[in-house]
Amino acid sequence: MAIDYKKEGRIAIFTINRPEALNAMNVEAGRELQQTMTDFRNDPDLWVGIITGAGEKAFCAGADIKDLLPFMKEHRGRLWELPVTPMRGLELWKPLIAALNGYTLGGGLEIALACDIRIASENARLGQPEVNIGMMPGAGGTQRLPRMVPWCKAAELILMGKPIDAQEAYRIGLVNKVVPLDKLMPTAREWAEAICQVGPLAVRASKEAMIRGYGMTLEDGLRLEYSLVNYIMGTEDFTEGTTAFIEKRKPVYKGK
Repeated sequence: MAIDYKKEGRIAIFTINRPEALNAMNVEAGRELQQTMTDFRNDPDLWVGIITGAGEKAFCAGADIKDLLPFMKEHRGRLWELPVTPMRGLELWKPLIAALNGYTLGGGLEIALACDIRIASENARLGQPEVNIGMMPGAGGTQRLPRMVPWCKAAELILMGKPIDAQEAYRIGLVNKVVPLDKLMPTAREWAEAICQVGPLAVRASKEAMIRGYGMTLEDGLRLEYSLVNYIMGTEDFTEGTTAFIEKRKPVYKGK
């Protein structure tokens, strides 16, 4: 399996499992990512996802040049034939945490950009090097990166194709935290568990409001927020959360 998919309580863990190729994405990996992410989206017992790479050298070094790029060229102009993933096409309101262990380049960075939280190991290197082979980012890099970091830094990464280290990624706000490699997955699990302690439907509605509202005017975004607030106030979790607060006890959320 190119994507190792495990369920640990409320947490789903996706591991890109091609260490012999620095976890580069091939066609098989893309299809398995679609399948596993769809299962995660549809499983009511899973509330948070963590995605990482096998081994210590790489999260994902990008597209497999010998496999995925020829497939994309053959299917160019037929977007519907490409795998549907969080990078493009798959609406996923459950939160995703990227645990970046080593090289996070090209499509690897684009996977990370499609996540909500990014935690990097000290040996991580992040970049969009596609221009070095006469290509451009094609899975959201040109759209998400300029929305997350200053325009000039996004331009530097995309137009020059040179990677940055983990500390620089933290400095510009591209990652949330930098930790030693042996602390990477424990930290990701700790953050995921923290999210699992709060209202899951509120988390998903908040993520939806953030993502959908980003491209709206403030007025339209406020309308979207209000509609989602109205939805949340009608859920069992809202009643449980407010009741538990008044009763000074820990809430027991059910995602209903």
